Amino acid sequence: MNRLITVTKISIGTLVFLSSCVPTKKFKASQAALQSARNDSAALAQNVSNLKNQVADLQKSVESKNKSITDLDAEIDKLSKDISDLNQEKVKLINDASSKQSLLAKNGQELVSQKKKLEQLQALMDQQKQAIEEIRKKMANALNGFKSSELTVSTKNGKVYVSLQENLLFPSGSAVVNPKGKEALNKLAEVLNVNPDITVDIEGHTDSIPIRGKYQDNWDLSLARAASIVRILTIDYKVSPERVVASGHSQFEPVQTNSTAEGRAQNRRTDIILSPKLDELYKLLQNNSTAVK
Repeated sequence: MNRLITVTKISIGTLVFLSSCVPTKKFKASQAALQSARNDSAALAQNVSNLKNQVADLQKSVESKNKSITDLDAEIDKLSKDISDLNQEKVKLINDASSKQSLLAKNGQELVSQKKKLEQLQALMDQQKQAIEEIRKKMANALNGFKSSELTVSTKNGKVYVSLQENLLFPSGSAVVNPKGKEALNKLAEVLNVNPDITVDIEGHTDSIPIRGKYQDNWDLSLARAASIVRILTIDYKVSPERVVASGHSQFEPVQTNSTAEGRAQNRRTDIILSPKLDELYKLLQNNSTAVK
């Protein structure tokens, strides 16, 4: 019976022991599961935090990119405006260049035209110079029989001057031409009549001594002497009157001083001024003047 009791105690102890072991395992298993859940929750929380951080970074990146896009849009707008301004400037430059090219072409044409006119003008001036020299030679040859104290032939201001002294043409204080003076005028008229393109200006000059007698003053005498020569040339020697002009200059265009007898003698003269007709030259000069205006 003791053995039975002993066996029974052992069995009961074993059962008690076994019954106490089962809850402990479950507890430990529960504890382990709980800890695992806690660990998973912490891991999930960390992942959530990481994801939140990533989302925040992404938002910052998006905002930065949006800002960059805005800046780029503004830069594109600025570049577009700059390009538009450059295109307008380009068009303006092209138009200016075209205008300047047209102006240069026009100026070039005008320069060519002006050069041509200048060449024509130079040719006419050369012809005039040559014609004047020919007139001088013809007059010098025609009047070579007279003394230098009686007359001179020279060129001045593009014209031929035949200066006849008072002692060849007139008595003192008179406007009646001497026979020897008429001879000189006849020689001069012969040249004029075979050269119809020569114009003739006759100028009477006196010294400064006041005139007495028939004429009122030196103006009157100088003009009367010029008119006498015009009548002889046009009436006696048939020089065309349309070519001849007479004028009196009194004492106011002396060639020498009036303070000496020799100077006054040279001042008492009649100048017959000869020049070729310059119609073409005047026409060209007039055209040039009109073109400049």
